[in-house]
Amino acid sequence: MDIIRNQVKKLSGVIEIPPDKSISHRAVMFSALTNGKSKISNFSKGADCLSTLNIIKQLGCEAEFIDEKTLVINSHFPFKAPQQPLNCGNSGTTMRLISGILAAQRFNSVLIGDESLSKRPMKRVIEPLELMGAKITHNDFKAPLKIEGTSLSSINYNSKLSSAQVKSCILLAGLNANGQTVFTEPFKSRNHSELMLEYLGADISVNKNTVLIRNSKLLPKDITIAGDISSAAFFIAAACIVPNSDIIIKNIGLNPTRIGILEVLNKMGANIDILDKRVVCKEDVGDIRIKHCELKGVEISGEIIPRLIDELPIIAVIASQATGTTIVKDAQDLRNKESDRISCLVKELSKIGVSITETPDGFIIDGKSEISGGKTVECYHDHRLAMSLYVAGLVSQSPIEIKDFQWVDISFPEFLTLMNTLGA
Repeated sequence: MDIIRNQVKKLSGVIEIPPDKSISHRAVMFSALTNGKSKISNFSKGADCLSTLNIIKQLGCEAEFIDEKTLVINSHFPFKAPQQPLNCGNSGTTMRLISGILAAQRFNSVLIGDESLSKRPMKRVIEPLELMGAKITHNDFKAPLKIEGTSLSSINYNSKLSSAQVKSCILLAGLNANGQTVFTEPFKSRNHSELMLEYLGADISVNKNTVLIRNSKLLPKDITIAGDISSAAFFIAAACIVPNSDIIIKNIGLNPTRIGILEVLNKMGANIDILDKRVVCKEDVGDIRIKHCELKGVEISGEIIPRLIDELPIIAVIASQATGTTIVKDAQDLRNKESDRISCLVKELSKIGVSITETPDGFIIDGKSEISGGKTVECYHDHRLAMSLYVAGLVSQSPIEIKDFQWVDISFPEFLTLMNTLGA
């Protein structure tokens, strides 16, 4: 499916974003590690999260939807051996996190993925798992991963990379390893795993960028999931750059390790208000009101990068409409996503008139670009790039055709419907 998008006059209205995918993945995996029933309210039905759900079913968990967004899991941990390879689809989160769980089981398993996922690097989780005693056969550190279940030993691991996926993988391995496992990262990455593990009764403690976990059992509990800030980012961006816009997004997760985009937009001078802030299952939640206003360029680097790594493509679109220059540094991990997001982003935004220059670890954007459009752009099977190009089309002088836009369905099948609700 290709889609054509061009300029609109304003966006207005109230919407609710689909559930947070990061938390949905974890809610399913962690509930599967308990013994008993767990109710997960507002679960994401994006393709990635359904891949995780299908895998825990193959491992012996019972799971059924009792309504459109409420999932009940009845787990009988320890797992049973899967009869077929476990298909992670396009989900790097699924493959990296479940590796930490499977490495400590008493059976062998194989993790596979689609063509895109099979090209993504898994060395970052394989190496620390092998230091714990894991036995993993791989294709040059890429899928398929053949995991021979074994007893794991604890580890004190200093990661060179701030990554929630790596951290979560090692914590999940440590949950079922002997002794206590310690994970330290350069900057604090998103901490949904730590919060949910604590909520479910794990023996876990956090000290700044260091997390310690001991072998412990999780308890079945009901989990309520807020809206996904990474998905909301595209609507926040659209309201920021489309003149006369004024929108409210309800029930959004406001975890401090995930709101880097809001911090950057505040530095740029955005008109954003947080309403009705509250805490749900140890996660900060609230409503967000965004009004259009003039923005200014900023530098984005260092410790904030792990807190907005997924939002950098849409931040590039925002920066193209700000006054002055925006510089993004220390974001080399963008090259290891569903696509090389730096290279692909620069190539496609350049096509439609954005003044953007690629650097080894980021990009530089000269603001107040007139997005001319009139071109066909590629999304490289990357859902975030596709949605970022769509938002660029909202302020484009001529239509932009986005090829293979159906890749958005992997993470956000409701995207077009919600945009249309706001007037796009």
